[in-house]
Formats: sequence, structure tokens, C-alpha cells
Amino acid sequence: MTDFALLAAEIEKWIRERVGEAGAGGVVLGLSGGVDSGVTAALCAEALGSDRVLCLALPCGSDDSDTADALRLASLLGVECPVLDLDPVLASLVRSAGLDPSDRLTVANIKARLRMTVAYAFSRDRLVAGTSNYSEICIGYWTKWGDGAADFLPLGRLWKDEVRELGRFMGLPGWLTERTPSAGLWPGQSDEGEMGVTYEEIRSFFEGRLPCGEACDRIEAQRAATEHKRQPVPFFDARKWIEEK
Repeated sequence: MTDFALLAAEIEKWIRERVGEAGAGGVVLGLSGGVDSGVTAALCAEALGSDRVLCLALPCGSDDSDTADALRLASLLGVECPVLDLDPVLASLVRSAGLDPSDRLTVANIKARLRMTVAYAFSRDRLVAGTSNYSEICIGYWTKWGDGAADFLPLGRLWKDEVRELGRFMGLPGWLTERTPSAGLWPGQSDEGEMGVTYEEIRSFFEGRLPCGEACDRIEAQRAATEHKRQPVPFFDARKWIEEK
């Protein structure tokens, strides 16, 4: 059994070390109203103090309940959380680029990248905290240079169910820890529905416990298709080529 008290303490210590080594004044993160960003915000607030944590509610084609939940949690944690409506920016960008607004995947990726752009705009002397969990990292369910961009990832090696358990241990409300996971990319969107597999199946697959079948095949295909996301940006080694000539 995981000792969540010790786990929380170790993650908080690690956050303090990352911020201290960077000489940063605090952290900034997007607060969506979901469990991953909620647990990340709570860990940062415990590690650094709520006055050193800036959360941003960034509605962008989102359900109003997402913003409401983000503000409820921010109030609970005692952290600052301004609301910055990105809908006009999104509409302008799609229109200016001549993109098809009905292309849900393209627009969804733009949303994620807009949100991260704003997070870094507010970073100044802060580090940007990423909120991705291990389940999503393994399967590639994140946007390159969007929610995948961050200075550090407190939950980067915790399965989704472990994030929920950690949130429960930390006393976060049930409406947060039991909420259906969704990136709020379009009305009715859910993470598991979009991936086509459950978080339980993802963990079982990577731990070698998932029987062969459709879910296994789908996870394997998604992992292979997103391998480039988990690798450093490749570069042509011109120095090596020049030196060998």
C-alpha cells in the first residue's frame, strides 16, 4: 500500500527543491477544475505557501462549470486565480489563419497551446507547473507544446488512480476527486471517451496485467503513434559531421 502522507511530503519537498534551485519566486499553473490541476495546485500551495502559487482559470470554449470549479478550489486553497477568457483570442486566431473551426482536433490543440502561452506569459520569476499524470504521458494523451510544456511535473510518475487517491488524502473535495476526467475541449468531451480506453486499462497495460484484446491493441497503437512526444527534439549533429571531415 502506498503511504500517501509520505508521498505528499516527498513531492512537496521536491517542488521546493525545483523552485529553490531555479531561484524562482513561486509557481504558476492553469487551473481547470479537474483533479490533476487541483492536486498539483494543492501540492504547490503546501510546499511553498499559497501566496507563492498563481493559478489561472483559462476558459477557451469551456463549460462554465469548469471555471466555477476552478474558482471554488482556488478559494479553498487560498490561492490567487484570475479568470482570463481566451475565447476571443481563439476565434481570432482560427479566423486569421483560415482554419476550419469545425476541425475539433486542430482547434483543441490550439486551445492547449494558447493556455500554455498565457501560463508562460505570467511566469516572470515563477516556474510553470505541469499537471500531466503518468497514464497520459505513457499513452501520449497530451498536446505537444501545449499541456505537455512545463518546467516541472509533480504528477508525472503517478497513475491517474494514484492522483485521485492523493487528492483524497489531501482532503480535496469529492466533486473534484470524483469528477469525470475531461480536458474541456468541446461540449461533452471526456478523456476516456476520446482515448477509447479507461485509465484502469492504461495502467493494467503498462504493468503487464491487461489481457490481449481491443483495448490492448488500441493502447499499443496510441503509444507507438505518440512516441515522438516523449523524445527530445532531434537535431542534425553538424559538429560531429564537420569534425569527421
